[in-house]
Amino acid sequence: MATLQDIVYSASINLLSAIFFLLAFAILRLQPINDRVYFPKWYLKGIRASPTHSRASVSRFVNMDFRTYIRFLNWMPAAWRMPELELIDHAGLDSVVYIRIYLMGLKIFVPITILAFAVLVPVNWTGGTLERFKDLTFSDIDKLSISNIPPGSQRFCAHVLMSYVFTFWTLYVIYKEYKTTAVMRLQFLASESRRPDQFTVLVRNVPPDPDESVAEHVEHFFCVNHPDHYLSHQVVYNANNLANLVERKKTLLNWLTYHQNKYERNPSSKPTTKTGFCGLWGTRVDAIDYYTTEIEKLTEEEDKERERVINDPNAVVPAAFVSFRTRWGAAICAQTQQTSNPTIWLTERAPEPRDVYWDNLAIPYVELTIRRLLVAVALFFLIFFFMIPIAFVQSLASIEGIEKVFPFLKPIIEMKSIKSLVQGILPGIALKIFLVLLPIILMIMSKIEGFTSLSSLDRRSAVKYHLFLLVNVFVGSIVTGTAMDQLKTFLSQSATEIPKIIGVSIPLKATFFITYIMVDGWAAIAAEILRLVPLIMFHLKNTFLVKTDQDREQAMDPGCLDFATSEPRVQFYFLLGLVYAAVTPLLLPFIIVFFAFSYTVFRHQIINVYNQKYESGAAFWPDVHMRLIIGLLIAQLLLLGLISTREAGKLTLLLVALPVLTIWFHVFCKGRFESAFVKFPLQDAMVRDTLERATDPHLNLKLYLQDAYVHPVFKDGAVERPEILSEEEDNSLVPTTRNSQKSHSKYSSDVSSGVGS
Repeated sequence: MATLQDIVYSASINLLSAIFFLLAFAILRLQPINDRVYFPKWYLKGIRASPTHSRASVSRFVNMDFRTYIRFLNWMPAAWRMPELELIDHAGLDSVVYIRIYLMGLKIFVPITILAFAVLVPVNWTGGTLERFKDLTFSDIDKLSISNIPPGSQRFCAHVLMSYVFTFWTLYVIYKEYKTTAVMRLQFLASESRRPDQFTVLVRNVPPDPDESVAEHVEHFFCVNHPDHYLSHQVVYNANNLANLVERKKTLLNWLTYHQNKYERNPSSKPTTKTGFCGLWGTRVDAIDYYTTEIEKLTEEEDKERERVINDPNAVVPAAFVSFRTRWGAAICAQTQQTSNPTIWLTERAPEPRDVYWDNLAIPYVELTIRRLLVAVALFFLIFFFMIPIAFVQSLASIEGIEKVFPFLKPIIEMKSIKSLVQGILPGIALKIFLVLLPIILMIMSKIEGFTSLSSLDRRSAVKYHLFLLVNVFVGSIVTGTAMDQLKTFLSQSATEIPKIIGVSIPLKATFFITYIMVDGWAAIAAEILRLVPLIMFHLKNTFLVKTDQDREQAMDPGCLDFATSEPRVQFYFLLGLVYAAVTPLLLPFIIVFFAFSYTVFRHQIINVYNQKYESGAAFWPDVHMRLIIGLLIAQLLLLGLISTREAGKLTLLLVALPVLTIWFHVFCKGRFESAFVKFPLQDAMVRDTLERATDPHLNLKLYLQDAYVHPVFKDGAVERPEILSEEEDNSLVPTTRNSQKSHSKYSSDVSSGVGS
């Protein structure tokens, strides 16, 4: 068990690591050759020029102006200086709302920390209970926790009172932030410039028709049911195989470019490669000729596959992007049921074109249901069985565990400095390393579920990751840690004493979570701003692949906010802060340092580095709110269970009201604000349409939307498109290939199946 000395040692190591990363970043960012690594967003916007072009030979690589090194920390105030409205215009609403989560953490925990240290720490410190348990392992840190309060003491009144104060303050901050975010989203959607997704609806599960193709069926349906607003549509092709060929061709082109650049730099030696996997084995051949031949073969295969997809009716999936003449018409269609059968003609607001995940548009509706059921079962087993290796890692990441597995290391790890290192740092590092591959697995599972946009994939993966952290990291660490640290005590006590020992042992895990916060929330965040891997990759590409300015632009890797993993990680810190605020307040300052440091770092990153793959208009906020409520409920229930084991029955009854109040608050916020994140107000849509008709009366919207939702592999114009006509064209006559009898029987069957459903 980590002692106060171990925590100080760990804090020193992690703080020094963070300072080292920050100093390295401050120096590296000033060097001209690294400018594209640390300021790629400004290059992508076209408003920053390379400092290496207009400098002397030495100063092209090294910054010789030593005055800039004196101001090496000026990036921090620069990150805080940009106003929020300007930041939204610069980086998008998703990025701004994301960093507001860190700001909300400061708003919640700074006042809570002040109150906890003013009220609860003195109450806990003077409790004097832990010394009475002769066989119980504890440290000076645990004397500051609720474990040091004697059973049945009136001192628990302070914890109950502070729990109410903490809850009301947290709910107030959450309410204000939910309201602010909802207003920001509505203003953002109302003030956005024209975008294709404002006029477009994604239609899925188009029912089969024996007389018409999917394209004809979609056109006929919307001309009949939305005659005044339907404009055009784009059917969805199952082009997944073609997309794979395109990606393979890009890979071969990259290798060809690499070998051509290599040959131009040294014409005396022609590059060679092996024909086996990744050039590791096989016959050695001329690399340029080999990749040129392979690209030609793949180009022929790509052309054949493209032709097959275009001409094969079976390659058209029962889905389409349907565009409307007005935003109002698109909003009406996206938010209403199209037929009496709720399982067909499913409509939703289309994601923006760069947000579309094309691979999943070809999945039928019934298959989607089966996929999601199977993934839910797989997620259950993944979470359940992952507890076993986590418990094993937790057992090894301790002095006793290491001595048991590696007894020959006992003389070394018993040394004072090594022992402090093992107990103060190793548990957090071991858990961090063990979770590296988890986000990749969860993203694959989300893709299998069939979500059709990158933003929904991120949100779904975040749900899984949050659940995993909650069950395995939080609950698993408390349960397995308690069982291992206090096993001897359990065996020596009577059965009636075990609940009391568990109640005392839960807050004792605060020391482990403090070390985890320092490893993951201090050093790891500092490493994030250093961008060591992108820095190395850029210079490798710049050395071996880059030949032109365009190549250099492609070598930049700005990255983006990884919402699927970073937001659940932030929620984990909210959970720890809320749980331990009334139990072990000493953990709270470490939480505050994490939120303050992360807010500064990520604000800098979204200003200068990150280039978001999509813009969802902060559609993820209801999920953020839900996870905050879950964390608050867990904190309340754990405190209730903890005090119930301390012979304070009357006080326990007082705590029952808190979960009820929190659930009511969630229902209230859901009804008050959530609609802003799932629906588009018709009044706002009408205002935007009216203004656009007045300011741009000659806009050819069909031309504007023509290529917006064409699959990227068809962007070269290979797919057939309808003729572009004026928006004033009269659509009173609806073309159809059905005769009246077939049409009547078809729609009668649709209605009857809907009623039967």
